[in-house]
Amino acid sequence: MKFLRFGPRGHEKPGLLDDNGVIRDLSAHVTDLAGEALDRHALEALAALDPSSLPEVPADTRIGPCVAGVGKFICIGLNYSDHAAETGAQVPPEPVIFNKWTSAICGPNDEVIIPHDSEKTDWEVELGVVIGKAGRYIEEADAMQHVAGFCVVNDVSEREFQLERSGTWDKGKGCDTFGPLGPWLVTPDEVTDPHQLDMWLDVDGKRYQDGNTRTMVYQIPFLISYLSRFMSLQPGDVISTGTPPGVGMGQQPPVYLKPGQRMRLGIQGLGEQQQTVVADQKR
Repeated sequence: MKFLRFGPRGHEKPGLLDDNGVIRDLSAHVTDLAGEALDRHALEALAALDPSSLPEVPADTRIGPCVAGVGKFICIGLNYSDHAAETGAQVPPEPVIFNKWTSAICGPNDEVIIPHDSEKTDWEVELGVVIGKAGRYIEEADAMQHVAGFCVVNDVSEREFQLERSGTWDKGKGCDTFGPLGPWLVTPDEVTDPHQLDMWLDVDGKRYQDGNTRTMVYQIPFLISYLSRFMSLQPGDVISTGTPPGVGMGQQPPVYLKPGQRMRLGIQGLGEQQQTVVADQKR
């Protein structure tokens, strides 16, 4: 099943996508796609509803982030062998972990804001994993039982802030609007193998990223188990699992986003995002 959230920013309602591509309102059955509602059994109960019995949502309604109540937005760096090669980095001996602040989260088609003084805002299409069942010290063999679903993530990154301003990567990763999520939260039964998904990203119609999750170094069960050694994982936590080659930083010469440009990105079976890039108007 494909679940989603729709409506004005901060006032989104839960919904699902029916077989005809029509959005249906779930708000009479669940408050939001957050917390206990992300448990696999809870999602199965929602999926068992007759979509035709649910109110239809106008096609032009804004789509919000596909999950609410995100406690942790955890990202994995250099997790694609071909992306590590394009950046000149070695494949890390253990996963590289960094964070995006939850204030970075926005809808899949919302504007992406270039921060003040930014000259190196970049793109990264990534496979997102949404946790549905809490756990600590999770065994790798049990890890997929903790997954509510999968989604598209654009790990927007300011490379100067990330790499040239000292300290951790986080300061270049968590700016407002740097974490579009969705459009759909796709349940695991619809994803035969999350490690065999085509993924791509265009800027103004030019294809920059054209990869597949098969080149992921550390796969999803290992990542869930590994992360759970250092923190408890909670329903609604998002793990963004890394990006394939083709980022702006890896171009010769490097290419970065400018106001007015448009990104379009997607992952096989998980939907597409489209974002217009704008300059920050606030001081």
